[in-house]
Amino acid sequence: MINIGIIGYGYWGPNLVRNFVDTPGARVSWVSDLDASKLETVRRRYPAVATTTQYRSLLDDPNTQAIAIATPVNTHYEIALEALRAGKHVWLEKPMTENSEQARKLVEEAKRHHCVLLVDHTFLYTGAVMKMAELIKSGEVGRIYYYDSTRVNLGLFQRDVSVISDLAVHDFSILEYLLGEHPTAVSASGTNHFPETPENLAYVTLFYDSGTIAHANVSWLAPVKVRQILVGGSKKMIIYDDLDPSEKIKVYDKGVDFTDDPKKIEQMRVGYRTGDMWAPQLEVTEALRVECAHFVDCINNHKVPKSDGQLGLRVVEIIEAANRSMRNKGETVYLQPQRSAL
Repeated sequence: MINIGIIGYGYWGPNLVRNFVDTPGARVSWVSDLDASKLETVRRRYPAVATTTQYRSLLDDPNTQAIAIATPVNTHYEIALEALRAGKHVWLEKPMTENSEQARKLVEEAKRHHCVLLVDHTFLYTGAVMKMAELIKSGEVGRIYYYDSTRVNLGLFQRDVSVISDLAVHDFSILEYLLGEHPTAVSASGTNHFPETPENLAYVTLFYDSGTIAHANVSWLAPVKVRQILVGGSKKMIIYDDLDPSEKIKVYDKGVDFTDDPKKIEQMRVGYRTGDMWAPQLEVTEALRVECAHFVDCINNHKVPKSDGQLGLRVVEIIEAANRSMRNKGETVYLQPQRSAL
């Protein structure tokens, strides 16, 4: 049985507690939060769980093997570093840290202490993204030409991070997982419409050595909520609509064929292919539940998480580059290319 202490019971913490409580092989031993009223809610819902406003109590407990951190981003590095040095396995909410230097140090610390470090990029554990990865890695979609995402809604405005760190971070992690390739360059434009607040609207473009181009439109100022991804390949095209209750993934046998046939040199060398559409059956288990079980399995069997510290680091590198580009009016920022470990 893995005893897990959860630090932070704000927006995401209650979901972590609920899912870990229901995960076989896991037990929630502690919940820590600075707000005593939130801890009262924990005690009412989960009488067997100990509570405290001092998170170091969780680190000092020798019977607690793992720590889940769901606190503001600017606290991630300090708390996670303490937890790893205490020999605790760590589940860390996204984005991993404020900067790549901090993320790199956490990866090194986890390796030094032989601890599991999982970054909570929940979309990688959804049935939809797993199916997309299966289709792409099997070659069924063909060469990936583009990835186009719209991720907009009205609110929730964040005080400590830009809309890129809040929303585009999902696309960055999905791209790392689907493509197995790190972008070589990033360009972004965006703005904040309210003084002394982070950017609330942004357009991000990522460039890859393979020729793939990815684009993410993210905003907290849209009148409706949209969560849609288009993936265009040489053989098939995919639409992922996360708000569709029954057919989140649709695969289209549509595309464009090119020919260099000399006999057709005077004709258009582009042919449009239109075929069937199908909606594959997806795993319907809550993604966070799948992720919780995966974390426990990684601890028990010494496995590397799907969303490990290395993936979290690569995502933070992209966030840094995008924010730097955005604050320099779309200036292209180059990244060191590296192959994904996934």
